[in-house]
Amino acid sequence: LVKKNGKAAAPSAAKPKTIEDYLKQMAPAMQEALPKHLSVDRMLRLAMTTIRTTPELRQAEPASLLGAVMQAAQLGLEPGLMGHCYLLPFKNNKKGITEVQFIIGYKGMIDLARRSGHIQSIYAHAVYENDEFEYELGLEPKLVHKPSMEADRGEFVGAYAVAHFKDGGYQFEFMPKSEIERRKGRSKAANSKYSPWHTDYEEMAKMTVVRHMWKYLPISVEI
Repeated sequence: LVKKNGKAAAPSAAKPKTIEDYLKQMAPAMQEALPKHLSVDRMLRLAMTTIRTTPELRQAEPASLLGAVMQAAQLGLEPGLMGHCYLLPFKNNKKGITEVQFIIGYKGMIDLARRSGHIQSIYAHAVYENDEFEYELGLEPKLVHKPSMEADRGEFVGAYAVAHFKDGGYQFEFMPKSEIERRKGRSKAANSKYSPWHTDYEEMAKMTVVRHMWKYLPISVEI
């Protein structure tokens, strides 16, 4: 230490922790949160791969990034290219910082629904203008969809989701493109260049209608 006026000068500030250090420090808490089918090592690898492929995540406020990773861990969803969930950076202009939004993808929503134990099968499909599609509500709801076999199925019209329950019942929902676009507009990270709305629009459209149907499904409070 360099002495000044007979007193030892304070040591230089420690180098800030890296994202890797923060994640490793969070590993014990993550281990407790993760469901049995997913290991903490795998979650850490997936998180780091996502951060490497999305450079803006390194510039994000650490607490926001770690919170998003922990949300993925608590739900047992894998961030990244599989489409279970996404960690998206967005500018918070009011605070002057970059924050991270956690978004559940279509496959993640389906996975969570299946884990409830009450659903036999659940799926969603996109509808295009050249498809044969019938949709009715009322006393005798009806949904018929025959996708066009042509290479060009036309413009995207909307998406629907169907859930078959183990007790024999079922639930279905259809959402037109206009409503999907309205809900997309409420997403803080929809305009991010990394948003799956740009790279996987159909998947996000299906996720949107599954999420809307969520309130009608027999899914536990924990899920």
